[in-house]
Amino acid sequence: MDSETHFAGKISDADTPRTISAVHRTLGLLESDDECSKIEASKEIRRLTKNSQRCRRQFSAAVPLLVGMLRSDAEEANEAALLAILNLAVKDEKNKVCIVSAGALEPIISFLRSDNLNLQDHATASILTLSASPVNKPIIGASGAIPLLVGIIRNGSSQAKADVVLALYNLSTHPDNLHLILEAEPIPPIVDLLKTCKRSSKTAEKCAALIESFVGFDEGRTALLSEEGGVLAVVEVLEGGSLQSREHAVGALLTMCQIDRCKYREPILREGVIPGLLELTVQGTPKSQSKAQTLLWLLRDSPYPRSELQPDTLENIVCNLISQIESEEQSGKAKQMLAEMVQVSMEQSLRHLQRRALVCTHPR
Repeated sequence: MDSETHFAGKISDADTPRTISAVHRTLGLLESDDECSKIEASKEIRRLTKNSQRCRRQFSAAVPLLVGMLRSDAEEANEAALLAILNLAVKDEKNKVCIVSAGALEPIISFLRSDNLNLQDHATASILTLSASPVNKPIIGASGAIPLLVGIIRNGSSQAKADVVLALYNLSTHPDNLHLILEAEPIPPIVDLLKTCKRSSKTAEKCAALIESFVGFDEGRTALLSEEGGVLAVVEVLEGGSLQSREHAVGALLTMCQIDRCKYREPILREGVIPGLLELTVQGTPKSQSKAQTLLWLLRDSPYPRSELQPDTLENIVCNLISQIESEEQSGKAKQMLAEMVQVSMEQSLRHLQRRALVCTHPR
């Protein structure tokens, strides 16, 4: 589901006189003292701004009034205002910044603690949408929201967990936020989520991306290694995730080995990473292929170059690795993957030679 269109109403045409009239009428209701009128106006704003960028601009003046409703004691008013704010923020950078500037973060963060799961879910979606703004990222990071978001990965609904992972990924792209996220100890719940979500999903991709960022820090590597099944979860994404997820997974393992090969080589090998790496060398993205080959080189018995009589071809590196695998099942799978890799490589070379031959026989 598109994270910026969670809550949809009917589609409206913002260019019609009827819609322009509706905008003025709705703003008037929102300014009234009657709470029922305000709730009705909030629902109308949500409906009108669902797919209309023009309406989002026209209703930007409603932001302070809606933020005021977030502080109401009535949950119905909170929810109606929050859903309207969410739609106003979708694909509108100015509204995102305006919403945070108007003081919306404080009540939204309080909803992250709410026992009302619907309100908590809407608040999580709002943080996700607002966190897409570069201006808002450091403000949200400094607001105290991050520990609460990490807590939702542990205890929230399935949708809220997915939204939090995307929000944390957005926030992690601001350097100051990475340390704040790591302080909240996110790796155990992220690993748990990675184990249960669909490997080809956007959630798995962002989990892997976060882990790749975290292992650049000592506390991130220590947490991943300490978490039962942590390295294995990354290896499983490397084997069965989307192309982008696999790129993040191999990047995470490569970062660990490059920082401290002696410490991390054995834990990575123990989880049976070789078959997945072999597949990546021929079927991954260009970055994945390069990272997989480098990681294979680091995982072999000795990382130093051999003599000229035994050049460091990928095949030699993999044969060296296979000889160290104790499990017959893993060793057999790795040998099969190596044979398939060599076959694919031969087929690619043959196609390349055939294309060259065609060029030579049919000069322009």
